[in-house]
Amino acid sequence: MSMSNKIRTILTQRNMTIKDLSDSLGYKGSNLYNKLKKDDFTESECRKIAEVLNCDYDGIFIMRDSKTQI
Repeated sequence: MSMSNKIRTILTQRNMTIKDLSDSLGYKGSNLYNKLKKDDFTESECRKIAEVLNCDYDGIFIMRDSKTQI
């Protein structure tokens, strides 16, 4: 599932709109809409979004051969 889809799913569960999230993040205009459309988020943005949505965000890589988490 893409990050955009994950964010949209959580918004639905939180009864929030994209505009609500955008306002809470201090984004102007259609910035968040564009990021959702392009699925273009930095780790920092994901952490801020998680905070606003009352979620934890843990971006990790898991090596397939050794299952090592980085």
